[in-house]
Amino acid sequence: MDSRSVRKHEAILEAATSVFLDKGYSGTSMDDIAKLAAVSKQTVYKHFSDKEKLFAEIVLATTDRIDNLVDSVADVPADADDLEENLTRLAHRLLTTLTQPPVIQLRRLIIANADTFPELGATWYEQGFERVLVTLAATFRRLTDQGLLKTDDPMLAAHHFAGLLLWIPVNQAMFRGNTRNTEADLDRYAAAGIRTFLAAYRSPGEAPSPVSRPPAPESGRR
Repeated sequence: MDSRSVRKHEAILEAATSVFLDKGYSGTSMDDIAKLAAVSKQTVYKHFSDKEKLFAEIVLATTDRIDNLVDSVADVPADADDLEENLTRLAHRLLTTLTQPPVIQLRRLIIANADTFPELGATWYEQGFERVLVTLAATFRRLTDQGLLKTDDPMLAAHHFAGLLLWIPVNQAMFRGNTRNTEADLDRYAAAGIRTFLAAYRSPGEAPSPVSRPPAPESGRR
């Protein structure tokens, strides 16, 4: 495509994303998309043969945005002293990425059309969130081999990790609309989730030492 055609293609994708998120799949028409993109409907059909193909391209294009998150999951260092801090940092990034309003809107849109486009929903999950889980499981397997964690089933541990972090904010957003979480909210979810995760999965030999306290005074001592 020449540069003019590329610009039109990108304008159509941007407009379609906005309209689909605003009106849903069934409520969106190619006329709506053409109007917002400032092109003719014939131009939209020249680039995308039908609304289903345009919807699929928009949905699958978002899976590329998960690449940096996958890299972060794979790069958790094997440092016993800083294990909780490193996992908490990862948890905060996971929460920040996956609770952004556009991500929640897209998730809601895909779920709403899962029966109509089951293969598209499955592909989006496999190329997106499931890729994060698989990478997380590989990281937990590595940390287990290095003696920091104890995970008999790393994939199950990955699901537990994600569930502890995302259950509250994602469900609130899904059922209550685009609820925005403050930094304090994300800090609290990350810290509490990691404490709970490590209580179940930290290797017994790597448990943090208890804080020493002075002995209590003997009762009745003068």
